[in-house]
Amino acid sequence: MNKLNAVEMAKKSPPKKNIPVRPDGDRRIRQSLRIARVLHVLNLIQSRGRWNVSAIANEVGCSSRTVHRDLNVLEFCGVPFYFSEEEQCYRVRSDFRFPTLALTNEEALGQAVATAITQAPGLDIGLGAIPTTTRLASVSKDETKQILADAMGLVNVFDLKLADHSLHGEILKTIQLALLGSTQVTGVYESPYEKSPTKLTLHPYRLCLVKQAWYVIGHIEGETDAKTFRATRFKSLRQTDEVAQRPKKFDLRKYFGNAWSVYRGNKSYDVTLRFDAPMAHTIVETNWHHTQKLKRHLDGSVTLQFTVDGIEEIQRWILGWAGHVTVVSPLVLKNAIVDQLRKALEDNLQQPPAGRA
Repeated sequence: MNKLNAVEMAKKSPPKKNIPVRPDGDRRIRQSLRIARVLHVLNLIQSRGRWNVSAIANEVGCSSRTVHRDLNVLEFCGVPFYFSEEEQCYRVRSDFRFPTLALTNEEALGQAVATAITQAPGLDIGLGAIPTTTRLASVSKDETKQILADAMGLVNVFDLKLADHSLHGEILKTIQLALLGSTQVTGVYESPYEKSPTKLTLHPYRLCLVKQAWYVIGHIEGETDAKTFRATRFKSLRQTDEVAQRPKKFDLRKYFGNAWSVYRGNKSYDVTLRFDAPMAHTIVETNWHHTQKLKRHLDGSVTLQFTVDGIEEIQRWILGWAGHVTVVSPLVLKNAIVDQLRKALEDNLQQPPAGRA
């Protein structure tokens, strides 16, 4: 009888719903996002701005209930914040310092190396890593302080052959702030390919260091195609309040394609170069291009192969190895190199005008 009753009850009971099980990876991502949001809230109420619940919710992109929950988390963690009735916003007690993470020796070394690199001429845009290292040292244990001090004293980046950006610090800073704020920049740009400087408004996408100089990638107001602008060629530049239209999925590698450096040609070429034995050891020390393929020969020489978009930039590089390199292909590149060498010979074999050494 009991068995029959159980069967009947089972028939009458609504079927159990399949409760989806959240993947462990998804759960960890959600936890990480929440931690990041809580830290963002802490950063806001520690800043000089006036942040109440409504303002925080708008900035973070969440509901007021979520903001209250995040504030409860901060309170539970011992963060001494309060609501200022006078300013109508949250404030954190001025003597509060967020606990610094304990750095391992390897992490401290990495931070010190980053500091040394960002102090090098050409790479010293903005404040670099120095302020962060200084703060870490002030709150770290003695061993970590010593590692930071020793590494910064022993690691150097010396005599980089980079373009001189010493007079363009404000230009680079303006670009960085515009990128962070997603705003447009406007200024005067002097291109060697134009007769006179041009005034333009730019929607910046990326700031990047390529080979020897800093470049900003973006499109000019009124156009759609992205272009490359060398930072040192801006004679003036200022940030505007207008929102920059930046592609959501802009891919810098796809944009540059197989350009030898920064300017991508319209046609792709398979380039084959053979370097003689005396220069082979030096040439193979560097990976010159992401498409590079290398083949060694019994006589000690080496062959390098590249696929490049446009041959103008690679010509200048090949000429730097003149006397040690043979252009195997393509023929158009070989002819261009020969023409350049002939012109160089003619210019240097001519007698100087009378009265000039």
